[in-house]
Amino acid sequence: MQRRNFLKTGTLAGIGLATIGAVSCSQPADKAQTDGTTPFTDDFELNEATIADLQKKMENGTHTSRSITELYLKRIDAIDKSGPKINAIIELNKSALDMADNMDKERKAGKLRGPLHGIPVLIKDNIDTGDNMHTTAGSLALSDHFAKQDAFIVHKLRQAGAVLLGKTNLSEWANFRSSRSTSGWSSRGLQTKNPYVLDRNPSGSSAGSGAATAANLCAISIGTETDGSIVSPSSVNGLVGIKPTVGLWSRSGIIPISKTQDTAGPMARTVKDAAILLGALTGADTADDATLKSKPEKDYSKYLDVNGLKGKRLGLVKIEKLPSSTDKLLKAAIETLKKQGAEIIEVDLDTRLKPIDGAEFTVLLYEFKDGLNRYLDKAGAKVKNLADVIAFNKQNEDKAMPFFKQETAEYAQTKGDLNSKEYLDAVGKTTKYSREGIDGLLRENKLDALIAPTNGFAVCIDLINGDYDNGFSFSGPAAMAGYPHITVPMGAWHDLPMGLSFVGTAWSECELIKLAYAYEQASKKRVAPKFRPDLFV
Repeated sequence: MQRRNFLKTGTLAGIGLATIGAVSCSQPADKAQTDGTTPFTDDFELNEATIADLQKKMENGTHTSRSITELYLKRIDAIDKSGPKINAIIELNKSALDMADNMDKERKAGKLRGPLHGIPVLIKDNIDTGDNMHTTAGSLALSDHFAKQDAFIVHKLRQAGAVLLGKTNLSEWANFRSSRSTSGWSSRGLQTKNPYVLDRNPSGSSAGSGAATAANLCAISIGTETDGSIVSPSSVNGLVGIKPTVGLWSRSGIIPISKTQDTAGPMARTVKDAAILLGALTGADTADDATLKSKPEKDYSKYLDVNGLKGKRLGLVKIEKLPSSTDKLLKAAIETLKKQGAEIIEVDLDTRLKPIDGAEFTVLLYEFKDGLNRYLDKAGAKVKNLADVIAFNKQNEDKAMPFFKQETAEYAQTKGDLNSKEYLDAVGKTTKYSREGIDGLLRENKLDALIAPTNGFAVCIDLINGDYDNGFSFSGPAAMAGYPHITVPMGAWHDLPMGLSFVGTAWSECELIKLAYAYEQASKKRVAPKFRPDLFV
């Protein structure tokens, strides 16, 4: 999750560091002394390839699933492990080529499972796979852990015919370990870089999924979010990210933070690809009660409508003190929305969220302890609970905690169970005021969705001081409410991308996809990264 979000008590107001987005993280350097110093020629054959593009190549015989998978594996070696070295991949799947071969055999026999048949996918390393890959949440404490079985959504991926290419790095424990952490760093995977400007942070906690998809190391990926961890890395990596309504995708088999806010979701370069992946992994799971109340669609691509903004009313959420760079991008986005037939109404959500007053952090402390203890109790790992994790990190401090410590985890350990009055009061606040805030604005203003810039520009990687604030974030309201949130590329400043967010009420993914697609097709703001070493080069 985005640690800075809950520290700001879930409000939307920007603070004084908002203008820092374009400063360089380092002093100008001679090109021969920087990573990526030799001009990088990016002539990858599958650059910006969509699911449809890859399916067409397999249909006409230009490529097979195996050859596509091989190309992505070579790309990972060229971009992730050498060349720019973005370090997005924490582990590759030793069975990926075998999976691709099986999908090719099925295709040759006339069996096609759907749009994901033979498509390589990367998944975040807090999602269980019952295979040769570890599931560690980036932690050395789980470095020897193999899950006993697939997470529900991984099982659905296999059923859909996808090729599990590997797992992506993340902010350790999904960024719920320290108040001074650096997003995109884990003790197992180390630091992931932003492919647009390499000394910039790819944002957390789905940092690897964001960086990998942006850099064309895969066609699509899966991230997870508690508060911001899909939409924020999607925004700063020039991607489309969908945080579904909690319960649309099962959470069973995913290392948890919060039972009220956690969800996995698609990260892609286009709305269409994200919509295809979204529909493939829905379904009721008896191991996750939230899915039993879900209202899933099997095919969200049918809501892709270039005229989807006509006659729509969108609530522009007021954010104080936007920097001029963001304001310029937002004004251009608003003009595009208007030209496509949308009416824009400014609304104030911040006032409705003020009663929450920091309650989200309290909720997460309790739910992290409870959820992690439940997961580890059945996982078969050497660490059996949060207390064991804390003890392991202390015993291996030089490797597990070389830059920042674990005060957030230790604070969570002091909390009681989910019957505690402090917890019940806090979760009552977060769900009540976030849902009433969003639903109230939608209802009272007859709105189809709320919109706002997703978050500020990517900050500098700073392992000594940790993350600094990038000005604002719009992830909190939908995260606390458990409501859907889609971000779409809105433009860039000095090659640093930013997304435009669309937020709606529960189970409104169909409507949001329609709006997001119409905006995407009218604006076309997705640009591939150039792997700049810093802003001086």
